[in-house]
Amino acid sequence: MSMPEVVNLARKFGAFTEQWSPKIVGELNGQEVRLARIGGEFVWHAHDDADELFLVIKGTLRMGLRGRDGTTEDRMVNEGELLIVPRGTEHKPAAESEEVWMLMFEPAGTLNTGTAGGERTVAVLERL
Repeated sequence: MSMPEVVNLARKFGAFTEQWSPKIVGELNGQEVRLARIGGEFVWHAHDDADELFLVIKGTLRMGLRGRDGTTEDRMVNEGELLIVPRGTEHKPAAESEEVWMLMFEPAGTLNTGTAGGERTVAVLERL
């Protein structure tokens, strides 16, 4: 059994610059801890079988949320704050600041674009 490593988030974020390409920095109990840099807006999507946790490390995240009745609301998530999006909830992350650094916690194998698919899907995530 190997001893656990301390993860330095600043160093990990410094290891990549591409946006909308999550990186795995840890795993526990079938869940992955992922880091992502984001800029601009992502696509509306949902994860039918997965809750997602978004923790903002740097910047301000605007999370669009769509209710079952089609109404939308935005939640602003600032540095040091987190938002949990329940499974099945359609959502659209966007960087309210120039760039957002965020940590995500979700089941291993969860696609970043969920049910939407498309060109922004990252099927195989890099491990840092």
